[in-house]
Amino acid sequence: MTPETLARTHARAFAGQSRGWTAQEIADLLNSPLVFAVGDLHAFALGRTIADEAELLTLATDPDHRREGRARACLAAFETTAQARGARTAFLEVAADNAAARALYRGAGYQQIACRTGYYTHADRAAVDALILQKPLA
Repeated sequence: MTPETLARTHARAFAGQSRGWTAQEIADLLNSPLVFAVGDLHAFALGRTIADEAELLTLATDPDHRREGRARACLAAFETTAQARGARTAFLEVAADNAAARALYRGAGYQQIACRTGYYTHADRAAVDALILQKPLA
C-alpha cells in the first residue's frame, strides 16, 4: 500500500461526506514511527500509538467492497497492532450521523466518552457532532 493508493481509497470511502486525505497527508503521517497502517487496497486503517494509548486516525473502505467484513477486519488489525506496540486503550472519533461506523464500533466494544459539538463542518449541510469513543485493549 502506497500513500497514493491509500489516498484513492480514502477519497472513494468519504466521497460526499468530507474531503479525502491526500497522498501527501498520508505520507506525512506514515513518516512518523508512531503511525501505522493495516489493511489492503480496498480497506485500511491508520493508527497512532503514544505511550499506552492508541488512536484510530481513519478507517476507510472502498464503497465497492463494503459489507464484506473488511472494516471489521481492519479495526481488529488496528487493535492487535496497537496492543503489540504497548497500547492499553484505544480512542477514535466518529461523526454522529455515520450510523454504519457507529454500529461497527459499538459491536467491537467501543463506548462513547465525549462529544465535540458541531466538529465536522460541511458546505452543503449543517455541522455534525464528533463522538469520542474508547475501548480498553488489555
